[in-house]
Amino acid sequence: MSSSNVLFDAPGPVAKRNILVGNVVGVLIIVAVLVYIISGLAEKDQLTAAKWSPFLEWDTWRYYMLPGLLNTLQAAAIAIVTSVVFGLLFGLGRLSAFAPLRWVTGTIVEFLRAVPVLLMMIFLWFGISMLEIMPAGNVPFVAVVTALTLYNGSVIAELVRSGVFGLPKGQREAALAIGMTRPQSLRAIEVPQALVAMLPALISQFVVILKDSALGYIITFSELLSTSRRLGSGEGNMLPALIVAAVIFIVINYALSALAQWLSRFLSHRSGKPARDEEPLMDANNNAGTL
Repeated sequence: MSSSNVLFDAPGPVAKRNILVGNVVGVLIIVAVLVYIISGLAEKDQLTAAKWSPFLEWDTWRYYMLPGLLNTLQAAAIAIVTSVVFGLLFGLGRLSAFAPLRWVTGTIVEFLRAVPVLLMMIFLWFGISMLEIMPAGNVPFVAVVTALTLYNGSVIAELVRSGVFGLPKGQREAALAIGMTRPQSLRAIEVPQALVAMLPALISQFVVILKDSALGYIITFSELLSTSRRLGSGEGNMLPALIVAAVIFIVINYALSALAQWLSRFLSHRSGKPARDEEPLMDANNNAGTL
């Protein structure tokens, strides 16, 4: 018997019929909306071959879509790595037994989480440009990566803290009982388990990083959205260009989500922990958690 069967009653005939009717109505509404949108696009001549034919040409991809996609992936990849490092360091700082360090890291994390990432990008773009510490062409890229790192790193730091707090207390007590110090327990036992537990949320944050990189067009960063807009302006097919860019983003984000699910199952199998819907019921007299 699975935990889902314990928490929820199996639907009866009436409930199944209501669910089926709701699903059919929902599908019909979605189809109607799609038909309305497609017919509207057709009336505005947005579905003509001339609007979409540029995407069948190699020059379109070589000079616009692929360079923009490459810049997007490069900025997102660097920001993902630096955000994880930032999140681990500040997450451990928030878990430190040293109160001043815990207060300083907590203040920094809460401040960075409260600042909109677009505002951070604009502020860094202006600030770095005024300092003149690098070529002007590199400033938008550095501003985008830094802003994504600071904002998403603070979110990951909070994920680390909440993940460690969500572990059974027996993990830390067992580590201290065998002679480990609190920092050793965090590094060797608690944080690794928390990272596995928060892996789906972590991958979801990676998706956020990839999507937020599109905000870089505001500060002249030549990413996928920016190059698609330039292509649409030049070819007179702005809507098709944006649709193609959106499809590319959707495919990449779906691939990241699928990767998160695969990693979650893989790590669960490696650790010997059954899937959530396969966990056996525990007797009331059983101990809840052991190391």
